[in-house]
Amino acid sequence: MSINKEVLSALKDIQVPVRFQTYTGNEETYITFFTYLDRPEQHADDLEIATGYYVQIDLWSKSDYTEIAKEVHQSMLTANFTKLNFYDLYEEDLKIYHKVMRFFKEVM
Repeated sequence: MSINKEVLSALKDIQVPVRFQTYTGNEETYITFFTYLDRPEQHADDLEIATGYYVQIDLWSKSDYTEIAKEVHQSMLTANFTKLNFYDLYEEDLKIYHKVMRFFKEVM
């Protein structure tokens, strides 16, 4: 399974749209995601045996997204991703709140 499919599967029960990289719909709360780093994590006999996927999930909302962020966090942990860091932003030009959530998953 591709890492994108794993993220989509992990977030399938979140009650907002989830899209790879861009969202073009009309909802005021939605999620986009992408892999910002894909790198070898383990080698054996000069071959890559484990790949690390570093994924950023962006939660966008015109209102309080606290509960959705908790759901995303728990869903990603349940799917065996590891939390790296989260931070909150406000995108002044778009007038939207933006929570960045970064996760890691090693795949053999």
